[in-house]
Amino acid sequence: MRFVLTVLLWFSLCLSATVSQAAGIKFAQIPADANGPALKVLVWTPCATAAQSMTIGPYVLQGRHNCPTVGTKLPLVVISHGHGGSLLNHHDLAETLADSGFVVAAIDHPGDTFSDMSRNAELSVFVERPTDIKRLIDYMLRAAPDAHRIDATKIGFFGFSRGGYTGLVLAGGNPDFLHADVPCPDQNIPLCKQLRRKEVPRGPLTHDPRIKAYILADPLDEFPTAKSLRDVKAPIQLWASQFGGDGVLPETMTALDEELPNKPDFHTVPDAAHFAFLAPCPAQLTKNAPTICVDAKGFDRVTFHKAFDQEALEFFETHLQ
Repeated sequence: MRFVLTVLLWFSLCLSATVSQAAGIKFAQIPADANGPALKVLVWTPCATAAQSMTIGPYVLQGRHNCPTVGTKLPLVVISHGHGGSLLNHHDLAETLADSGFVVAAIDHPGDTFSDMSRNAELSVFVERPTDIKRLIDYMLRAAPDAHRIDATKIGFFGFSRGGYTGLVLAGGNPDFLHADVPCPDQNIPLCKQLRRKEVPRGPLTHDPRIKAYILADPLDEFPTAKSLRDVKAPIQLWASQFGGDGVLPETMTALDEELPNKPDFHTVPDAAHFAFLAPCPAQLTKNAPTICVDAKGFDRVTFHKAFDQEALEFFETHLQ
């Protein structure tokens, strides 16, 4: 009987540390330092209060503003958006993870976000993006109000498009910009001129071994050979849209699957184009930005994201919890 009571007590304590009813939603800012400019941060945390609808920018989020965080030794997942995206682009995934006991943090990448496109067409952002995420992890583990609740041995990463590229660098990848199969849409933009003149970054990029598991959705593949990926050893769940877009070619996803040293958990999404991985758009955003919101006929983004978010949750639970 004593053994049964002990097991029941242990089980109840585990539940109290991880079960929640909503995502607590908090804004923060990482100050500028020698490694880069200030970073705008949005954090989702487990919360014991029922969710409410919250309108932030063009999106409607489900959560509670500044809800006290519940639980300890919580896993952390950091999110990197795509080209010209925002920290809100994958809010549905963040809510799903926070509802299940994860702390989730996303940033706007300076110079390559919807509100600051000043360097989105320069190679410099490809160098700075991984450093942005390292700074985010440093903040979440050291200075964030919930730092003491996070388990520093359980950190995951989600990245879309250029955010997927960011994840591959953090995991140990070394890009080869000159030989990558990435189209240059306009030879007059700075990035294409830099490539034509072979003015590519030569120094080492930021890797971060603290990250233990990665989910990459249509990553921009700047890694044309197995050699450029030989140090990528962490578990990866790789998602590819059927049609690609925004510089991502479908054939490079198959190549990436074959060249990674450890076989990823590879998923191809039929009838999907690149932007299907963004959270479903509200009506007004669909009207204002049809390019990123309107999918091919017959593709149901809402239904897809319910399955996608669940697959992502299960992957992170397997590797981080």
